[in-house]
Amino acid sequence: MQTAKTLKRRGAIIVVALLLTMNAKAQSDELQQLLLNIEKLTQFKAILSDMKQGYQIYQQGYGMVSNLSKGNFNLHNIYLTGLMAVNPAVRNNPRVGQIVGQQNALISEYKRYANLFRQSGTFKGNELVYFNNVYNQLVKQSNANIDELANVTTAGQLRMSDDDRLRAIDRIFTSSTEQLQFLRYFNRKAVMLSLQRSKDRNDTQTLKRLYGIN
Repeated sequence: MQTAKTLKRRGAIIVVALLLTMNAKAQSDELQQLLLNIEKLTQFKAILSDMKQGYQIYQQGYGMVSNLSKGNFNLHNIYLTGLMAVNPAVRNNPRVGQIVGQQNALISEYKRYANLFRQSGTFKGNELVYFNNVYNQLVKQSNANIDELANVTTAGQLRMSDDDRLRAIDRIFTSSTEQLQFLRYFNRKAVMLSLQRSKDRNDTQTLKRLYGIN
């Protein structure tokens, strides 16, 4: 029969064994948790490394795109600035002087004939008003041509290539030529009408001298 002392000793041994078992299990759990934490930390470092690398790539890419964008803008700006300049070959185009000469001729001739028709005495007041309206319209169109020509041949006014400027000059020249031709046609017709209205030979000769006709 076991004594109380023996039972007490066995109980103590069991308690000690239980404590050792629990302690070993606790240490094992802590070790596993530590290993898990180490693994998570390693993964986290890898994630941070990937994020850093990705950010660097983004920064490099953004810088490259930004630089390219600025480069494109600078090239675009240079191109547009170049379009504002005028090549001397454009300014020295012979038709530029011809257009100016045609406008001077148009103004000079309309003033001369408007005065002659008033002096002839063969036209009524309303007819002279009609003549003036025709002349004023031609002068208005001619002035518009000169304004456009000035813009085309002056630096900083229009953004146009050399070819566009040359085409514009050709178009203005055609318009100016047609205006001057119409003026001269109109004046010839008016002169013929004035002569037809002369009452006799003396009147006809007087009108011819007035108009400078031999």
